[in-house]
Amino acid sequence: MTKLYPKEKNNSTVDFAVGIGGAAGQGIATPGNILARIFARRGLRLNAYNAYQSLIRGGHTFLTIRASDGPVWSMGDALDIMIPLNQDTIDRHLNVMSPGSSVIFDEAKIKPNGASEGVQLCPLPIKELTSGDKLAGNTVAVAVVLNMLGIVFSDLEDALERIFARKGDAVVASNLEIAQRGYDYAAANFRAFPFKVPRLSKGLAVVTGNEAAGMGALAAGVKFFAAYPMSPATGVLMYIARHARELGVIVRQVEDELGVMNMVIGAAHAGCRAMCATSGGGFALMTEAIGMSGMIETPVVCIDVQRAGPATGVPTKTEQGDLWQMLGAGQGDYPRLIVAPTSQSDLFNTIPELFNLTDTYQCPGLVLSDLLISEGTASIDPEELNFHPTIDRGQMIFPNGHSDNPYGGYNDNSYLRYKNTDSGISPRAVPGVLGHIHVAATDEHDEDGTIISDEFTNPHKRRMMVEKRARKMTTVLDDIQPPELVGPESAEFTLVGFGSTWGVILEAIEKLANNDGIIGNQLHIKWIVPFHVDVVSRILHQAKTVIIVENNYSGQFARYLRSETGVKANGYIHKYDGEPFMPHHIVDGVKVILSGDMDRYVPKHEMLV
Repeated sequence: MTKLYPKEKNNSTVDFAVGIGGAAGQGIATPGNILARIFARRGLRLNAYNAYQSLIRGGHTFLTIRASDGPVWSMGDALDIMIPLNQDTIDRHLNVMSPGSSVIFDEAKIKPNGASEGVQLCPLPIKELTSGDKLAGNTVAVAVVLNMLGIVFSDLEDALERIFARKGDAVVASNLEIAQRGYDYAAANFRAFPFKVPRLSKGLAVVTGNEAAGMGALAAGVKFFAAYPMSPATGVLMYIARHARELGVIVRQVEDELGVMNMVIGAAHAGCRAMCATSGGGFALMTEAIGMSGMIETPVVCIDVQRAGPATGVPTKTEQGDLWQMLGAGQGDYPRLIVAPTSQSDLFNTIPELFNLTDTYQCPGLVLSDLLISEGTASIDPEELNFHPTIDRGQMIFPNGHSDNPYGGYNDNSYLRYKNTDSGISPRAVPGVLGHIHVAATDEHDEDGTIISDEFTNPHKRRMMVEKRARKMTTVLDDIQPPELVGPESAEFTLVGFGSTWGVILEAIEKLANNDGIIGNQLHIKWIVPFHVDVVSRILHQAKTVIIVENNYSGQFARYLRSETGVKANGYIHKYDGEPFMPHHIVDGVKVILSGDMDRYVPKHEMLV
């Protein structure tokens, strides 16, 4: 099936981006959160990405918030407003500000050098406006931004009252007074933007990918979560722990990742839905236990929030470098599911779906996220999130002995936990059910769990069990959505990606069509294993020029795609500097590849973060 590009983008009236930069510890998060929530409450779609270093204090940090009354699929290409909180920030980024943009700064601390013609410099007498309150400078900057965007002061009032309510009325009043001074100063001294940010009929919420993953897990009925804190996955642990008591969830911060995965498997074996989250280095330690999950056919879900590797790599930067690690997780052949969600909302929706599949097929489910999605922030419509999804526990036998599940009951005294069925899926009894005592063996075993090498390694039984487990994967494709071609079938090129590159690829295709008249389409892969070989092969064999986009050096997805389909791409766009793609990176790469000058394009990231 071919889908058309979304049309909503063409109907947008505003599309702008605000950048806030400084050193870690300068309070960048607070003004960023205030702006993001004000934009979202006005009904704007937004995308926020924070580029930061592995330092508690110091080190350059730069937060980009892009907002629009139409869909927002990436951080975009340009900044309309920059708020530098130190000299280092303005020195790094002033050169990327284009005509029509504005730079808001403390005139006593920051000296701009070499602004392009048409860039409005907005110096603020911060000490005067704040009456010497050193903590209120960021409040002034936020007020100035809102004034220049045509947003009424009452929106800021509401936000400040929410933030400072716990500190008492005096603190609230002081911040409101200071904010008002900044708002009025901007009105009197600076040129506002030619557009005013609209207020749409419906406000939106703001969520990070890690929060979305945690919400999805809780909606799916997760009752046990374990983790060893590891950036950039720690946010999942923090979110679930924050809500664990009220929702009856057991959360364990474990001594290491080996213990994490073994605890999760134990909880899942006992019958509850169990999950963990980590990054590449932690996932490496989990792989033996994941193989055990495959052998004893116990479903677990693990999220890998990818960061730049190898080893400890760059903990605070993004990459898509763990694909082959996941494909090879655990020795031997065994069924597993691997999925790469495309956005924060997709991550939320994918977790319950994956749990249903892992319960049905009794195998591990692995989620390939990355820092861009998991620590990135997006607006969402809460009404579009299903907090009560359908829960399917598969062929489970529970202690109550009566349910709609046809496999329930006490009367099966010849219970075979690993029964060799036509589907490869065997009835799974919760430990302790009368008449269903069984062995969960990590060695190869017979249908009843008896280890086949206790007498001799029976080759016929070994073959039977390998084939039984493998058969489970023959029907999975029927249960998941195949990828779809987005755009006209007769396009000049086809961009292929997986996971977090979905939005930026889509936007790059739009730019090429609108600005250059070069028509492309998109094939984005979400389900890695199982893989819709027939669907993908058909689409790609019909494509004129196949270009693969991914955030790694070696082209891991390109190699996997070729191994599954035999399709060798015509060109590759790779990025492996720790920062995400911006739309123009892909635009430039497509043009170069179509010209025939090269078949591999590596963009240079212009913003030094």
